[in-house]
Amino acid sequence: MSEHADSMRTIWYNAEDDSVCIIDQTKLPHTLQTITLETLADACTAITDMQVRGAPLIGITAAFGVYLGLKQNPDSLSLACQQLAETRPTAVNLQWALTQIQQELQSLKPADQATAALNLARQLLADDAGACSAIGDHGLPVLEALIKKKQQTLASGEKACLNILTHCNAGWLATGGWGTALAPIYKAHLAGLPVHVWVDETRPRNQGASLTAWELGRSGVPHTLITDNAGGHLMQHGMVDMCIVGSDRTTRQGDVCNKIGTYLKALAANDNGIPFYVALPASTIDFAVKDGVREIPIETRSADEVNFVSGMADDGSTRTVRVSPSGTAASNYGFDVTPARLVTGLITELGVYPASLDGLAEIASAMRRD
Repeated sequence: MSEHADSMRTIWYNAEDDSVCIIDQTKLPHTLQTITLETLADACTAITDMQVRGAPLIGITAAFGVYLGLKQNPDSLSLACQQLAETRPTAVNLQWALTQIQQELQSLKPADQATAALNLARQLLADDAGACSAIGDHGLPVLEALIKKKQQTLASGEKACLNILTHCNAGWLATGGWGTALAPIYKAHLAGLPVHVWVDETRPRNQGASLTAWELGRSGVPHTLITDNAGGHLMQHGMVDMCIVGSDRTTRQGDVCNKIGTYLKALAANDNGIPFYVALPASTIDFAVKDGVREIPIETRSADEVNFVSGMADDGSTRTVRVSPSGTAASNYGFDVTPARLVTGLITELGVYPASLDGLAEIASAMRRD
């Protein structure tokens, strides 16, 4: 099956029965299962248990969660926002969306807030899909330039293929549509450009293996799954032309917080002279934070995610098995921070900017004009 990323959604509102539906990402890649969020508690669980994940999608889900909370109790705006804010500490889009909603709704009568919250959540979903499409449009020339440069180094008659390494999942499953890191790749593939993606498995939850590989496969984008530690080897041997990842929070000096393991890929890319780009909507920038290493709260998750792994058995059933000795202590930091000096550029819906204080100031200025 080949699908275009512009038509795919992982969360949607069903007006016929007034419900919010999501793809349960914990069931992928073996089962495509949709579930209905009926209450504020359902939305909180979906975010905490990573049935939805990815910074933009977390923010969108939180917005719909406020609506579900207000449907239950018209006087629950503050409580709903508080409970949702506590679900995931690192991704800034969560607090960004909740702040947007509170600012819009606090002047309204409680009886009018639910409808306004629903309209705002649907608008945030549409806006994010549009922003991600624009990220793809701005990222496409970056890929085109790298393909052109590579073609010039090849013998006559040999056709260049751009080998791109990505980490975790930053596709349409993680956003309102298109994705961030995957958006330029989808645009390049649709334009007929020869691209191939190295997909990090992304332990411990395997978002690369289970989600990115699933997405790319459904859209017909050539890709190869690799172990997380293989990236440096591939770079040393000229098998990676660029890296592109997403972001859960980017600071005003250009430090990028993303899925654990991103920093190591950035170091390897820097050592091998390989461009390392970060794709993100402006809503993922936290202008209140400067030093990402010291100021961004890093989520720690259950040790079970490290000690156990789930997969499909030969009989088609899904099983969870332990991969470490019983009783083994495990550390599970969810994110790390890549310093701005290792980032080649930030691909946003507003354009491509340097990862620096000046570059982020340009983005802030563009946001005010937009």
